[in-house]
Amino acid sequence: MQYIIIAIGDELLAGQVTDTNSGSIARILEPHGWELKRVEVIADTAEALHEALDRALSEVKVVLTTGGLGPTKDDQTKQTLCRLFGGKLREDPEVLENVKQVISRRNLHLNELTARQALVPDNARIIQNEVGTAPILWFERPEDKVVVCMPGVPFETVQMMEKRVAAELIKRFPEKDILVRHTVMAFDISESALAQILSDWEDSLPSFAHLAYLPKPGIIRLRLDGRGPESIRPKMEHLRKELIALIPAENFLADGDVTIEEQLLRLLTERKLTVSTAESCTGGTIASRLCSIPGASAAMKGSVVAYSNEVKASVLGVNAADIEAHGAVSESVVEQMAAGIRHLTNSDLAVATSGIAGPGGATEGKPVGTVWIATASAAGVKSRCYHFPGTRDRVIDRAATAALIALFRELSELNER
Repeated sequence: MQYIIIAIGDELLAGQVTDTNSGSIARILEPHGWELKRVEVIADTAEALHEALDRALSEVKVVLTTGGLGPTKDDQTKQTLCRLFGGKLREDPEVLENVKQVISRRNLHLNELTARQALVPDNARIIQNEVGTAPILWFERPEDKVVVCMPGVPFETVQMMEKRVAAELIKRFPEKDILVRHTVMAFDISESALAQILSDWEDSLPSFAHLAYLPKPGIIRLRLDGRGPESIRPKMEHLRKELIALIPAENFLADGDVTIEEQLLRLLTERKLTVSTAESCTGGTIASRLCSIPGASAAMKGSVVAYSNEVKASVLGVNAADIEAHGAVSESVVEQMAAGIRHLTNSDLAVATSGIAGPGGATEGKPVGTVWIATASAAGVKSRCYHFPGTRDRVIDRAATAALIALFRELSELNER
């Protein structure tokens, strides 16, 4: 089933807000065989919405809109829908009661504008918004076409898609084919090198299967999709196993859609090992990524953001003479940082970073993007110098990923010893 999303909002066109709803909706519906034909972002005007709906309904049976359902004058969706579908606004007592309950849970006062959310088109089917004040509006046309209007607040849209709207759409337009998806994660290998390894296997894939490469710095997500009847499931499982077997062992990260930090913490927890970080140029990014994973406390001991040389020396025990002689961005200093945080927290593994994220700070022989990364464990300390291109944010993000990869490799080597 193909469908179109119309994202409504002047703030989206101005770039002040990013449309995340469309991606969320697509991820929810795609496993059920639904295909998003396109996303159209429009201004919050009656003319723009009328034209967009006319275009969309001439192409597909299902159109989903997000945004434009607020109580303020700049939200024109409900009035436009009344004109388009021939209804008129009325106050719905059930919607009003839902609005009151939502406002009460938020410890807010119900004002006149918020109460206007209970004004809904009398020819729309109402799906109560359990997490917000704007109800979901469901319109049907005689020619078997449906328009579903949802709020623009991402949390509300995702929650209601998962709880009610997706199930209603799937029931209304059942699909015979399903989508079977397997995700395999590889790391520390270029996309071209991996594609060369998988080339013959990829060429032999059956017509119902497709492999996509979704690379990020240091990480490649391999998405194996299959569309067809229920009978393709065992065939897709066989293809998944073949794919995993072809990835070099030293570049295989995980079977499943997980991040490097998720897989690292899972393995650390399984082996009852702990980790700590000492960060200079990454400014706590590595620790933040680790601690964003539920259950991180089982393995994460602590972190020190040692941005100044004084903290490197006084807290982590880095020799001040080495900082003076080699600079903070050096092999000697970063190795002492890694050893120092491991000793300070009594952790099994540790990682440290020191570099020049830019845009300033470059010195002769150490351009912007130069980053030293070291790991420490019972087996000793090792380090490597990296050169990451791009903006400050990009250098920090790539350095954090490289540090997590270095930890993952150290953990793997510990397991082999």
